[in-house]
Amino acid sequence: MSMDKKNLVKNFYESDFYSNSDELKKYFHPEVEIFWNSSSGFYKLDFQSFEKISSEMGKSFESLNCDITHLLQEGDSVTIRFSYNVNTIESPDEDISIAHFIAIWEIKDEKLYKGYMISQPEDDNPENIFSFIPKKD
Repeated sequence: MSMDKKNLVKNFYESDFYSNSDELKKYFHPEVEIFWNSSSGFYKLDFQSFEKISSEMGKSFESLNCDITHLLQEGDSVTIRFSYNVNTIESPDEDISIAHFIAIWEIKDEKLYKGYMISQPEDDNPENIFSFIPKKD
């Protein structure tokens, strides 16, 4: 799977990893480590723990879509800024925004090796996903 690093990250987030664990194996290094600062606290995840979280997401959503606003590369690191939208089992035709993320990935052996993520729940500000610098009143 030889692809440039930005496309590796982009393709992972646009994949169906949440419902197909083979996708995780395709993109994740066997020794992957994920350091996630979420609104509910800090998590350090390995392959198995991320696979478990992803599997639970797959049970809750009909689909999970990633809206990418920024994708930057420097050396072996790729930074991505995105929001997740879902279609729930209860409302399969309605896109519901659930969270905003920024992640920095170190790439090793053409796989996602170390990930540093920050996330926050979606809010009702329509400019949130499209704004780069917060506006001051």
